[in-house]
Amino acid sequence: MGTCWGDISENVRVEVPNTDCSLPTKVFWIAGIVKLAGYNALLRYEGFENDSALDFWCNICSSDIRPVGWCAASGKPLVPPRTIHHKYTNWKAFLVKRLTGAKTLPPDFSQKVSESMQYPFKPCMRVEVVDKRHLCRTRVAVVESVIGGRLRLVYEDSEDKTDDFWCHMHSPLIHHIGWSRSIGHRFKRSDITKKQDGHFDTPPHLFAKVKEVDQSGEWFKEGMKLEAIDPLNLSTICVATIRKVLADGFLMIGIDGSEAADGSDWFCYHATSPSIFPVGFCEINMIELTPPRGYTKLPFKWFDYLRETGSIAAPVKLFNKDVPNHGFRVGMKLEAVDLMEPRLICVATVTRIIHRLLRIHFDGWEEEYDQWVDCESPDLYPVGWCQLTGYQLQPPASQSTRESQSGSSKQKKKAKSQQYKGHKKMTTLQLKEELIDGEDYSFLQGASDPESNGSANFYIKQEP
Repeated sequence: MGTCWGDISENVRVEVPNTDCSLPTKVFWIAGIVKLAGYNALLRYEGFENDSALDFWCNICSSDIRPVGWCAASGKPLVPPRTIHHKYTNWKAFLVKRLTGAKTLPPDFSQKVSESMQYPFKPCMRVEVVDKRHLCRTRVAVVESVIGGRLRLVYEDSEDKTDDFWCHMHSPLIHHIGWSRSIGHRFKRSDITKKQDGHFDTPPHLFAKVKEVDQSGEWFKEGMKLEAIDPLNLSTICVATIRKVLADGFLMIGIDGSEAADGSDWFCYHATSPSIFPVGFCEINMIELTPPRGYTKLPFKWFDYLRETGSIAAPVKLFNKDVPNHGFRVGMKLEAVDLMEPRLICVATVTRIIHRLLRIHFDGWEEEYDQWVDCESPDLYPVGWCQLTGYQLQPPASQSTRESQSGSSKQKKKAKSQQYKGHKKMTTLQLKEELIDGEDYSFLQGASDPESNGSANFYIKQEP
């Protein structure tokens, strides 16, 4: 709904079921938005003025929320709440006075909600996805289910269909069949020689597009140094090296000091990825840079390290400097995927903002489990997203939950597993079976308000 949310704001009026009523049938009344929180709105029945006694929260996208005028068009009665029924003798005149010129939802709002929950990815579609046990390669997987645009992928050669991986349909970790071969990326061939009945390759146009880049001029080269978010420990930005330059702007990157000899823990980022940064990015923005494991010359200094290793820094001008006008602020609440256990979506808070980079804190957990995430990540959602799509939201951790998992979690963190698999929130995921799936007055309909995008290239100093 991001592109068609329009100007829904406080004081917008809607028609909602009247729960303060003794009638046996379902009746409606007018309510105004008092406060917005993601998809959720705190509503107050018209006529209660400053009395908040019967205020209630509701998901604006639910089927019970209608634009003003819907009852008249549908032949549904508008009945004032029992608590305030005595306040006015002429409720019709009251509504005319209160609602003339007021804003309500666009007439096609429910249709837009329904359309926004139709997803092009379908079960049985085949994709190439990162191998969660060996990040350096991809494997063929099959879409098993789609919830809110999130895909449960089962690796095609999984015998019992339990070897799975969760990601969003716009994730940079999934690609069309044949992608690995086309760019020179490692690929694990399946023992299955032919497609299983009903399985078919996902059309390439359904995948997220990356920006086209010109590799003919000055470009990234093997051995160049940079800073990168560690995909196995997303709370850290590390000293890293470009290990291989692939086609179409893709790069294989390794974390200095912790690479396997065979390169099995290299990982793939696109040159325009917001997860890679030029040398000096952390220092400029006062972020702690994780030095190579075993490096003893601390505090870490890039100038010394480049000289000691005989390396050069990747040119600053090759990195993505676009910063959208995203609107995130420190302290904002949201629902965020735990990318170390991507089947889980958790209550989270934005705790730091570095241009387009957000520091996501999972409420109730220690800061060591925070994750650096891009502002345009498909793994961040407004409050109320899980309720809308039928996905289970993990609540903030209690002290007992943290204590029971702290020992094993920290051991796993130190061991640095080579797998996109959680060490944190071991709650069993349970997905809901159901997917949330008069008189004439003058109303100002909500209009679409496309978000503005800006750019900024001020956050990187000249290369040393």
